[in-house]
Amino acid sequence: MRPVDSLAFGGGHAVVDPGTGAPVQFVDEADPARRFLLDADVTPWHSVEHQWGSGHLITDRGAARWHAPARLRCEDGRIEAVHEPLPGVRVEIRRTAHGSLLRECYTLVNDTPDPLTVSGLGIQVPFADLYTTAEESLDQAVNAHLFTGGTWAWALARPMSGTGRSLGLIVREGAVRAYSVESRNVKSNSHVRGHLVLLVTDRARNPEAFGGQPELRLAPGESTTLAWELGWYTSDEDFTRATRPPAELSAHAAELGDSITVQADSVTAPDPDVKVEQTVEGRFRVQASRHGSYPLDIGEGARTEVLFHLPLEEMVRRRVAYITRHQRARDRAGLLAHAFVPVDTRTGLTQSTNGWSDWTDGSERIAMPLLLQAAATRGWADPAETDPLLDGWSAFACRYLLDDTDAPRRGSQDHDSGPRLYDMPWLARFFHDRYQAHGRADDLDRAARILERSYAMGGALHLSIGLSPAVLDVCDRLEAAGQADRAQALRGQLIDSAREFVRLGRKLPAHEVNYEQSIVAPLLDLLSDAHALTGDPVLLDAVAERLPWLLAFGGPQPHARLHGIAIRHWDGFWFGADRLWGDVFPHYWSTLTATTLRRLPAALRTPGTERLAEAILRANMANYREDGSATCAFVMPSTVDGRAAHRADPLANDQDWHLYLWLASGQVTVSPSRD
Repeated sequence: MRPVDSLAFGGGHAVVDPGTGAPVQFVDEADPARRFLLDADVTPWHSVEHQWGSGHLITDRGAARWHAPARLRCEDGRIEAVHEPLPGVRVEIRRTAHGSLLRECYTLVNDTPDPLTVSGLGIQVPFADLYTTAEESLDQAVNAHLFTGGTWAWALARPMSGTGRSLGLIVREGAVRAYSVESRNVKSNSHVRGHLVLLVTDRARNPEAFGGQPELRLAPGESTTLAWELGWYTSDEDFTRATRPPAELSAHAAELGDSITVQADSVTAPDPDVKVEQTVEGRFRVQASRHGSYPLDIGEGARTEVLFHLPLEEMVRRRVAYITRHQRARDRAGLLAHAFVPVDTRTGLTQSTNGWSDWTDGSERIAMPLLLQAAATRGWADPAETDPLLDGWSAFACRYLLDDTDAPRRGSQDHDSGPRLYDMPWLARFFHDRYQAHGRADDLDRAARILERSYAMGGALHLSIGLSPAVLDVCDRLEAAGQADRAQALRGQLIDSAREFVRLGRKLPAHEVNYEQSIVAPLLDLLSDAHALTGDPVLLDAVAERLPWLLAFGGPQPHARLHGIAIRHWDGFWFGADRLWGDVFPHYWSTLTATTLRRLPAALRTPGTERLAEAILRANMANYREDGSATCAFVMPSTVDGRAAHRADPLANDQDWHLYLWLASGQVTVSPSRD
């Protein structure tokens, strides 16, 4: 029998390990340099037990992993492998190529004379979702978008460039109810997503994850099967049609009082705060009585999640009240008492810096005074209460967050991190907004000096979040204040920076992460703003070319936490109390995609980009609670390196950028002040 070293399907093929019969790479022949799976030559932490189709099993008879088959049969277009992870328990794997599709079937068989209870069953799918350099990521890597909706489950490995064919996996038999991440630790760090594992159930390790994980019970001689198809897809629309969705949702998130319409055979909600009403045959109206995200059960074994949230104004009011009550450093002496700090929402105890730069009273915590100022400007907070706090924070920032050259410090208690370019537009934005509120010339001068210092420190080659929008707004204020030459100099530096990034193409410099969505969004802002200043069609073309890079970070999952939300998989570790690596959905910086879409040149904005922006802004409301408390990171996987996740980190830290950016993006209705 001739050994099989590949399985061809749809103008591509799977490279097969002759010893295990498992794919070690998927190749699109139209884009042969693209790696859809991790490769040990590139990722040295990739190990054999994470090969595609390897897996694990947890039962009442013990637990085991499978990798090397006990028996292997290969022939043209077909591979059969039999694994014996436990005595009397078999895993049979069949792979067959049929035209445009590769079908894989995993069958767990209880060959013992006694019943078998299964509380864990997972299969490795090591998609190459990693950042080496920006250029390599765009040319060779993929963003892996997962939807673990039970019988309505799939995965989409999309080229990071946003162009070319995607590899789609669609469950056709059985159910995938969760996913986990392995190899997430200080070795793999922030530049890789880790090894992804699709789970039939993860009850043994996290029984409540993804709305609940079942036990599987197999009688003697009984089996259970998970089967999926893999194929190549030229667009998200082609792929989602191929999934044969059992439901269509009018939205994934809505304001309390509004409803979400679901077209499906049946819809139920296990949470009593959710009301489901059938309006006509095949159409259901879903409403909730309280702020929160809720599972929906659809048809035969499908599940997703929807979000109902407080109105933006009410959420901002509650968040501002919580910050002023719980997130001030009152215990300190002098100006240090005016800082805003993280808080453990379980206890109400503020979080000390502890030598950890992402817990300082500077950097990302600048979102809190920005939010207070924005709320007061709109009449959503009482200026009599917020003004003293903001004046105090202003003095604190001048003394402790800026040195005498206007270079930033990470925080008042951070003595060794050095200046951070990311912080400079945020500090400039605060002083700009303070100038807008009170018209004090020293605030505008401070904002301009910070931006000038940023460029002097290399900001022209650093894609700092919010830099170009801050430059435009500060320049407008400078010009109105009679400082046209100063404004023109800053605008000239912005334009020069944009032209340099056009020249660099895909060779973007590494930032705190080698490549990420929060590099691409500021890049598009910069190019869009330079185009607005110059009208140069080269800059418009550059925006159009790079827009797919940004959109590729988000997927088409029909789920409130996932739809259009950019993948970020490290901030739970850096900013949270639980120190969990792993996907954070939604992460507040996903809002950058929304604000960037709203700032695109008019020629590139469409009804689709507007709808996506709104969906992203609404999705991030999941990070706040009714009492105004918040989480900096909802870590999505069921488990991360075996630790239970799928939960909100208890630390309220840096998530307020979402609310501030929503307000700053415009298109917000300003309500009259309330007594």
